[in-house]
Amino acid sequence: MDVLMLSRLQFAAATMFHFIFVPLTLGLSILIACMETAYVRTGNEVYKKMAKFWGKLFLVNFALGVVTGITLEFQFGTNWSRYSMYVGDIFGSLLAIEATAAFFLESTFIGVWHFGWDKLSPKAHAITAWLVAGASNLSAIWILIANGFMQNPVGYVLRNGRAELTDFFAVITNKYAWLEFFHVVPASLLLAGFFIVGISAWHLIRKSNTEFFHKSFNLGISVALVFALFTAAEGHIHGNNLSDTQPAKLAAMESHWETEKQAPMYLLVIPGQNGNHLQALPLPGVLSFLAYNDFNAEVKGLSDFPAADRPPVVISFLSFRLMVGLGTLFILLAGFGFLVRNKLDNYPRLLKVLPFCIPLPYFALWAGWTLTEVGRQPWIVYGLMRTSDAVSPVGGAEVGFTLVLMTLLYALLGAVGIWLMVKLAKKGPEDNTPIQA
Repeated sequence: MDVLMLSRLQFAAATMFHFIFVPLTLGLSILIACMETAYVRTGNEVYKKMAKFWGKLFLVNFALGVVTGITLEFQFGTNWSRYSMYVGDIFGSLLAIEATAAFFLESTFIGVWHFGWDKLSPKAHAITAWLVAGASNLSAIWILIANGFMQNPVGYVLRNGRAELTDFFAVITNKYAWLEFFHVVPASLLLAGFFIVGISAWHLIRKSNTEFFHKSFNLGISVALVFALFTAAEGHIHGNNLSDTQPAKLAAMESHWETEKQAPMYLLVIPGQNGNHLQALPLPGVLSFLAYNDFNAEVKGLSDFPAADRPPVVISFLSFRLMVGLGTLFILLAGFGFLVRNKLDNYPRLLKVLPFCIPLPYFALWAGWTLTEVGRQPWIVYGLMRTSDAVSPVGGAEVGFTLVLMTLLYALLGAVGIWLMVKLAKKGPEDNTPIQA
């Protein structure tokens, strides 16, 4: 296996592992701030207890996210040094702002939030919770602006053999980056909603602190439903944008080969890298509508792109189908759960199923990022720099060794962290006596 593939695998492994923890941090930070706000507004101790319980899980998750994220950024120097040299003027500044303006603020406010329960007034403590949530999502903004540049490079000029920043405002207002933000953060809230719902359902089955977990369930299922619908709607807008910025990715995720008007979406497709092995049951004009909001619009097919410029079709197609399929399932599950939220005792099967649904949003997010990154190939910066030109001049043995070592270390770290979160989730609130709302 060559250095390029090994470096890709190492970055993919680090990114996917890191992204186990990122979306829960983004989503749960906002929900905990909402819980504290409800406590300040109503004086109801249930909300304070909720913020403390879910806050413990948040802290463990955040710590694991920090550890895995730091090593991920090192790879831009170790594995992708040519990339860093070529676009470091732009990409490096965005990562630097993320670290100094967002991550350090987030870490500081988390310390104040954790140790300030008995030292700050309820209102001041709630403000701190919102500052944590704001800093967490500010960090996401800068990371996604950096990724947005890789997807749709703007605000630069090629000079002295590298890309140099000329318009910082164009970079930070990149439409692609903000569409990513408004897809990733709502999806993270959806994930946090299902996380709360799944754990609450586990306790409700066992009649453990039922009033506490009923209230948690109601919050989680409401958030899950709202943001499942929002994420699906925003995903359509994202697809519209792809038709202009990355038409090859759009064609690959539908395995669409021939340029045509009234382009159909096929319900049954077996994709291949050089053409479909099978396509049947067309829905005329649906792909044109998804791409341009026009059933008669022309959609460019993969055959019009040079073979060297086509993304991996099978991976792009399957990851898109998995993301959309799970997104549809989330709407159905959250919708049904919301309808029966006040009579859960009549639906024990639902309560038994929901804890097993906790991993599903993670799979959907992984699938979405797989489509985002694999569908951009063979470019590391779309249309500007190929991935094969970005890899560091290092030996395959070195990358292979660090890949194995990193995978083993991450597996151990992840096992310990997830074990601790499961233990805390099963334990429930410190005080298991019933709470009167």
